[in-house]
Amino acid sequence: MKNVAVSVRNAIIRAGYRYICKPYFFARDPELVHNQMITVGNMLGRVWLGRALTSLLFNYSHPSLHTTVLGIAFKNPLGLSAGFDKNADLVGIIPSVGFGFEEVGSITGEYCPGNPKPRMWRLLKSKSLVIYYGLNNRGCVVLGQQLRRALFRIPVGTSIAMTNCAANLDRAHGIKDFAKAFRELADVGAYTTVNISCPNAQGGQPFVDSGALEALLTELDKIPTNKPVLIKLSPDLTFAQVDTLLDIAKAHRVHGVICTNLTKPRDNKAVVDDLANIPAVGGLSGAPTKELSDALIAHVYTREQGKCIIVGVGGISTAEDAYRKIRLGASLLQMITGMIFEGPQVVSEINQGLARLLARDGFTHVSQAVGVDVPLR
Repeated sequence: MKNVAVSVRNAIIRAGYRYICKPYFFARDPELVHNQMITVGNMLGRVWLGRALTSLLFNYSHPSLHTTVLGIAFKNPLGLSAGFDKNADLVGIIPSVGFGFEEVGSITGEYCPGNPKPRMWRLLKSKSLVIYYGLNNRGCVVLGQQLRRALFRIPVGTSIAMTNCAANLDRAHGIKDFAKAFRELADVGAYTTVNISCPNAQGGQPFVDSGALEALLTELDKIPTNKPVLIKLSPDLTFAQVDTLLDIAKAHRVHGVICTNLTKPRDNKAVVDDLANIPAVGGLSGAPTKELSDALIAHVYTREQGKCIIVGVGGISTAEDAYRKIRLGASLLQMITGMIFEGPQVVSEINQGLARLLARDGFTHVSQAVGVDVPLR
């Protein structure tokens, strides 16, 4: 009966989102809508009644979804990816939406206004966003203080990145900036993600260079922390480039990888919208990253023989999308764009669907399905 009630609830909310909320939201500037949702979510998360009502509308739990990864307990494997809650304004409400964890940021060494507006566009047919925010956030000192005062009801990871500014075109300066953010947040949250793959900052992605990554991780290794450390990879790297970065990461304090960030090439076969009026900047989220992410997850899982923790991100909008990433080697998952296009109830739909798919295949626990489609040597 519980599953039936949840399914009915989700169907009603999905219809309301599709026919009422989404047309209203999608007729307006995407960044304006995003900021309004952050404000509403922040207000709801501050009061018990707001959290309780949100949980009643969106939450779902099942024992088969509980998992422990890197010593951290998650009520389900689906998290909110970095890039949505840039300034950690939603840590109070995200647990009630049904996510098993959240990653805030990316947070930079200094306050960062980001790139000039407009800096986000919707690709309706492709179920994708073109994102050119440029790491706008309040900076690690302010956000570190804010996070230390917060009450976490689910694991919260902190994504750090290099401040988007001309000064950081100098590698040594950029490393110091990265290290400042790492140090300031070393005692806050469940884990740290080192975001070396943001496509929207000045200077591109300098730390996908092997020498630069070696220098960066060497500096970060000097900073004490008890938190696991992940690195976030670009979907546009070749497998050879990824292998080089993995070899470097294994020589340092890195416990896993996030596959993947945004993709930049516009000739992606999943892009079916006319891009004539979209500036040639930014990265693509959502469906265009789906196959790229899946392929990289499988490659990393195979290469590392299942010993590297993988967080799968990119193109998740159904339980089947999520389950495929798990079966290819992802222990945890993250999403943003699927929620924007499908509605907030999609978090519950995915988790409910995952529980069903696991039971169908004879698994009693989500960890049992990790990597089963990628036989190890």
